Amino acid sequence: MTKSNTEYGIVVGIDGSPEAHAAVRWAADEALLRREPVTLMHVVAPIVVTWPIDNVEYSYAQWQEDNARYQIEQAQKTLQASVGDAAAPPVRALLRHDGIVTELAAASAKATLVVVGSRGLGPIGGVLLGSASRNLLHHAKCPVVITKADAMKSPERTAPVLLGVDGTPASEAATAFAFDEASRRGVDLVALHAWSDVGVFPILGMDWHKYEQEGHEILGERLAGWQERYPDVHVQRRIVCDRPARWLVDESRKAQLVVVGSRGRGGVPGMLLGSVSTAVAESASAPAVVVPS
Repeated sequence: MTKSNTEYGIVVGIDGSPEAHAAVRWAADEALLRREPVTLMHVVAPIVVTWPIDNVEYSYAQWQEDNARYQIEQAQKTLQASVGDAAAPPVRALLRHDGIVTELAAASAKATLVVVGSRGLGPIGGVLLGSASRNLLHHAKCPVVITKADAMKSPERTAPVLLGVDGTPASEAATAFAFDEASRRGVDLVALHAWSDVGVFPILGMDWHKYEQEGHEILGERLAGWQERYPDVHVQRRIVCDRPARWLVDESRKAQLVVVGSRGRGGVPGMLLGSVSTAVAESASAPAVVVPS
């Protein structure tokens, strides 16, 4: 893939949570790989009140501003510590006042990637993925990376990139992203294709080997051009019977990154995002990338 000329480079949504700091660390590594800048974005939500409390409103607004600057400073320290002795990528900070999804989605139009944590500092654990992150997956104009605080401890540098391939042109953008990442990282690419989206019970007389062969043919067709473009990437092909989300989540424990498209073969726009992509973003052990189809 060609180097992006996007203004913001890699955008990171920060809120002070451990997951957000994990997102900063992941973004720092990715920025060094891509030689791109990092944009740290903190969004101050608007204050909504139903009665006049000017003094309280002003005090809380001032606290929001002070807290935002503090979180940006802490994120900058996390990024610098993450790169160690390497030269840190160019970093800019953005402070915005609006809805989280609105601002991150707008920034995605000028970004190579948007990176967010799987959980925020909201009153409900996981609220970021349950609301803001999930909505961001629907509206982002670039790939979105979901990180977890403990995911940074597990993947080895030699672990493969895991790709979900549904056999349709909708997965082409995700395939391109996964090959590019595997090439940059110098690791294998595991391409996983599921014959069925739903659970399948063994049927008497069912020729699984026939469907397995068809799966290999589908993978061969979808990967051929990319393997020629990236001859340095060794591809491992996996054909499974059913439930791609379950298999991708399970295999993500052995991967350093899992990549899926935002739409699947169901024919309904966003159908995959409502099932496979959401499940992977929520439950994958490794950082998960959802690429707009």
